[in-house]
Amino acid sequence: MEIRRIAEVNAGSMETRREGEGDYIVEGYACVYESATTLGEIDGVEYHEIIRMYAHSNADLSDCIFLYNHEGQVLARVSNGSLELRETARGLWFRASLKHSEAAREMYSEIKAGLVDKMSWAFIVDKESYNHKTNTRIIEKIKKVFDISAVSAPAYQDTSIYARNKKKEDLLRELRTTKLKAMIEGLK
Repeated sequence: MEIRRIAEVNAGSMETRREGEGDYIVEGYACVYESATTLGEIDGVEYHEIIRMYAHSNADLSDCIFLYNHEGQVLARVSNGSLELRETARGLWFRASLKHSEAAREMYSEIKAGLVDKMSWAFIVDKESYNHKTNTRIIEKIKKVFDISAVSAPAYQDTSIYARNKKKEDLLRELRTTKLKAMIEGLK
């Protein structure tokens, strides 16, 4: 099993929002495709890694769990519906409800406060290659994902996690709906 601490490259990779009383929702990308990282340096030579687009196609995601730093109490889980995973062109997207335990609600608060702002994942590789010119391991296919984790120290440094303002989201959604209705009325 391997662990990579990676998340979305651009702002907006992980958001937190409280959808209703008692709902603690976090979203983001546990893995971002085509985003190279330097894993380390040995004798002055840097070694890199990249995850290819759609590497999670056919991967076993059936009982993936959400953790903090790949350990401790389970905060959400695919098999009980509190964790959703979906492969997109950007990477491995997730949505988790962190309402089921005190530890999960505390994690939600830490993400919302910006104290925890990175992601990682633990997995088994199914297919890989290596570019000797650039010293880059290329992960082509993933066999199984064991966990995704909010982390304090990621392997991929170009990550970001932020909390969205629910009121701002509602206003933007209302504005888009109003504009759409006006466009439809204009077509009549």
